Amino acid sequence: MKPIIATPFLWHTSSIEDVFTHVGSDPHGLSSEEAGRRLSEFGRNELRAGTRTSALELFVGQFKNVLVVILLIATTLSFFLGHSIEAIAIAVIVLFAVILGFLQEYRAEKAIEALRKMAAPMATVLRDGEEEEIFAHDVVPGDVLLLKAGDKVPADARMIEVVNLKADEGVLTGESVSVEKHTEIIRKDTAAVADRKNMVYAGTIVSYGRGRAVTTATGMRTEFGSIATMLQHVKTELTPLQKNLNRLGHVLARVALVIVAIIVAVGVARGQSFIEMFIFGIALAVAVVPEALPAVVTISLAFGVQRMVKRHALVRRLSAVETLGSTSVICSDKTGTLTKDEMTVRKVYVAGHMLDVSGSGYDPRGHFSRDGVAIDPFEPLIQLLRAGSLASDAHLQQHESDGLWHMKGDPTEGALVVVAAKAGLHKGDLDNQFPRVQEIPFSAETKRMTTLHTVKDGVIAYAKGAPEMILATCTRLRTEKGIVPLTEKDREAILKAEKNIAGGALRVLAIAEKSNAELKTAEQDMTFLGLVGMMDPPRVEAKAAVERCQQAGIKVVMITGDHPITAEAIARELGILQKGKVVTGVELDAMNDSDFASTIMTIEVYARVSPAHKLRVVTALQQRGKIVAMTGDGVNDAPALKKADIGIAMGITGTDVTREAAAMTLTDDNFASIVAAVEEGRGIFSNIKKYLMYLLSSNIGEIGLMAGTALLGLPLPLSAVQILYVNLATDGLPALALAMDPPEDDLMDRPPRDRNKGIFTRPVVTLMMVGGLWSTAVNVGIFTWVLTTYGDINHAMTMTFVSLTLIQFFKAYNFRSDRLSVLHRTFANRWLNAAILWELFLLIAIVHVPFFHAIFGTRTLSLTEWMIAGGLAASVSVALEVTKYLQRRLHIVEHEA
Repeated sequence: MKPIIATPFLWHTSSIEDVFTHVGSDPHGLSSEEAGRRLSEFGRNELRAGTRTSALELFVGQFKNVLVVILLIATTLSFFLGHSIEAIAIAVIVLFAVILGFLQEYRAEKAIEALRKMAAPMATVLRDGEEEEIFAHDVVPGDVLLLKAGDKVPADARMIEVVNLKADEGVLTGESVSVEKHTEIIRKDTAAVADRKNMVYAGTIVSYGRGRAVTTATGMRTEFGSIATMLQHVKTELTPLQKNLNRLGHVLARVALVIVAIIVAVGVARGQSFIEMFIFGIALAVAVVPEALPAVVTISLAFGVQRMVKRHALVRRLSAVETLGSTSVICSDKTGTLTKDEMTVRKVYVAGHMLDVSGSGYDPRGHFSRDGVAIDPFEPLIQLLRAGSLASDAHLQQHESDGLWHMKGDPTEGALVVVAAKAGLHKGDLDNQFPRVQEIPFSAETKRMTTLHTVKDGVIAYAKGAPEMILATCTRLRTEKGIVPLTEKDREAILKAEKNIAGGALRVLAIAEKSNAELKTAEQDMTFLGLVGMMDPPRVEAKAAVERCQQAGIKVVMITGDHPITAEAIARELGILQKGKVVTGVELDAMNDSDFASTIMTIEVYARVSPAHKLRVVTALQQRGKIVAMTGDGVNDAPALKKADIGIAMGITGTDVTREAAAMTLTDDNFASIVAAVEEGRGIFSNIKKYLMYLLSSNIGEIGLMAGTALLGLPLPLSAVQILYVNLATDGLPALALAMDPPEDDLMDRPPRDRNKGIFTRPVVTLMMVGGLWSTAVNVGIFTWVLTTYGDINHAMTMTFVSLTLIQFFKAYNFRSDRLSVLHRTFANRWLNAAILWELFLLIAIVHVPFFHAIFGTRTLSLTEWMIAGGLAASVSVALEVTKYLQRRLHIVEHEA
C-alpha cells in the first residue's frame, strides 16, 4: 500500500495501528521491492549537503594566485611589445602548471568525498521480514528500525516496541538527561518534541535498552533536518602539519620576494629592460614561492587514508594520520580485536559436575562428556542451557549459499545459544515457548543481564553474567536432587570451579534463575544453576602484530572486562605480558593517582575494568608524555576514545557513538589492522618529509643561483621561460612521485616520532641546505665557466638550464631517505623512475629539437657537454651522501619514525 506521508499527520497522538496504516507498512517491515520504490519516491535519507566545489570553480581558483595573474598580465604586455614567442611559451607553461594544480585539488576533493561515503553510518531494519543492516541513507518511510544502546537513530520514527529504551536527545532538545521512551499514545496534539516520548528522532542516540520503531520521516523532512549534520561528513579542518606549513610558506614567500625584488632591481640598475626583468622576477617568484605546500600535504594525507582503508582502517580526521606515526602506546580490547570473536563453550560446571563440550565455532553439532565419557543432557544441565539461551539476544542462522552457520548478535551470547542447540534446545523454539516480557540490560557496572519470561505458573527470571556478580545475588542452588539452600561450602566449590575453568584461558559466565519473579526484585534471592567456560582463541596474525609493535618501540597494553586469569593467559600467548603486571579494576580503584603514575609503565594487562577505568589509564599515560591509541566499542567507551590521542572504534561490533567519537574505525575489528595503520601513518609522514626536503632544497638552489650571479655582476643565468619550466618539471611529477614512495625497510624498527619535533629537525634542515647550496655553487660555476670560455649567453644558459634540472633529478633520489644511502633500493619507487625518464626525455627534446630553441632560448649541446653537466650534477649526490654519513657517525641523524 502506498504511504500517504504527504498529508499532515500527528504521529505521537496516533495508535501504532494507525501509524502503520498511514505509512503503508506493518510490524514485519517493508519488502525490498517496496523499499526500493520508496527510495526513488522520497529520495535518500540524508541532509542536503553544503555546496560542493565544482570542477570549474576549482579550475578558476587556480588563478587566484596573485603572482600567476601578474605574470599572465605581464606576459600579455610582453606579447604586444614584440616578444611573442617567449610570451606564448610562458603562457603555455603557466597553463600546464594551472592544470597540474587543478588535477591535484580535484583528486583531493574526490579522495575526501570517497572518505565521506566510506564513513556513512549504518542502520538495522526489517526487510522481507528479516533483519538487515543497510546504509542509513537508504532508510525509507515505513521501514521498521531495530534500535539498541549506542545506536544513532537514522530517521524520525514512532516507537512500536520498547524494552527499557532511553534516548539522549540533547543535540535536538538541549535536555541533558536521557528520555525514557514508551509506545503509548500521547493525547496532547501540541506536545513539544522533548515531550513526544513515543517518538525517536534522527541524529539522537539510544543510550539504554533496545526497541523497534517504524520510520515516519527521512532526510530533510526530519526534525533534525534543519539543524544537524550526519556522520558521513569527514572532518576537513587543517591538520597541525598543514598549519605549520602555511606559516612556513608565508615566511619563505616573504624571504623569496625580497630576494627576487633585489635581483630585479639589480638587473634594471645594470640597464636591462624593465619589462624583461619584471617578467623574470615574477616568474622566479612563481617558481620559488611554495604556495602549494599545504595542498600537496592534503593530497598525501587523503590518498594515504585511502590506502589505509585497503588495510581495514578508516580514518575520519586527516590530523589523525600525523598522530598515528607518533603512537607510543596501544591500549587494546581483547575480545574480537586480539582474538577471533568466535566464542565456543568448552566447559560446563553444573550440579557439582565438570563437563566437557565438543564442537567448534557456531556449528550446533557436538556432545557433552564427563571424564571422557559421553552423556545425555540431564535436568540441571537442561535448565542451565535453557536459561543461558533465553537470556541471550543472539540468533543462529545457516546461510543457504554456503551452508555455514553464522551468528547474529553478541559472540558470547552466541556461544550460549550454540551450546543449548547441542542439547536440542533451539533458540527459536525456546523464545516461542517462553516469551520474554521484560529485561534488565547488561551494564558495565552490574556485569550481568536479566530477562523475565512467562511460564505456565507465572514469570521466571534468568540471569547471566560475571560469576562473582551472579553468585552475590543467589541464596539457593539447583542440584540433581532439586533446589537446596546455597551454603558457604557450595560457594567455595563454585569459586574453585570458576578458577579451574578460567585457568584454562576460558571466559567464565555464571547463570541463575528465579521463579515467580518481578522486575524490581528479579535479581534478588536467585537460584544458582552453574558455570559455562568459553574460549575465544587469539587471532593468528595478532601475535605477529604485537611483536611488530614491540620492534617499533610501541608498548601494547591489554584492557579487558574479562577475568584476570583469562586475560593473563591470552596476553602471555600473544607476547603482550612479559615482565609486567596484571591489574584488576578493583586494584586500580585502590590506587591513588601518584601510586598509579609510578607503576603505570609496568602494567601490561588490565582485567575486569570498566570504561571509567579506560579513561583513567589514558589520562595517566598522557601525563607521562605518551601518545596513546585506545580501542573501544561500547557507548561508555566514548569518553576514553575522545580523550585518547587516537581513539579507535570497532567497525563491526562498535556503536555509532564510539565510531563518531573515534578518530579511526577498524572495518575488521582486528588488532593487526591497528598496527598496519600505524605503519601506514609513519609512511605517509615520512613521504611528506621527503617531498618537502626535495621541494625546499630545490627552491634554495634556484634562488641561490639567481642571487649568486647577481652578486657577481653576471647576466641572468636563466630566462623566465626556463625558470618556469624547471619549476614545472622538477616540482611537478618527481615531487608528487616522492609522496608515493614505498616505505623504508626499517620504518617499523624505529621508535615512535616525537610529535612536538615536527619535520624540520636539524638533520633535515642540514640536508636541505647542503643540497641547495651545492646546487648553487655548481650552477653558478657552470654558468660562469661557459660564459667566460665561449662568450655565448645562450650556450651558458643552456648548460645551466640542463645542469640545474639534472641536479634536481639526482636530488629526488637522494631525498628518498634522510638517513639511508641513495644506493639502498635506489630504483624502488617506480613512479619516480617513470617521472624522471619522462622529464629527461622532454629535457633532451628541448635542447636538441630546433623547434624548441626559439621558445626556450636553448641550443644543441655536444655529448661532452652533456657528460660535463651530468657529472657535475651528480656531484650533489656525493655531497648529500657525505652529509648523511657524517650525521650517522656523529649520531645526529633522526632515529625516529
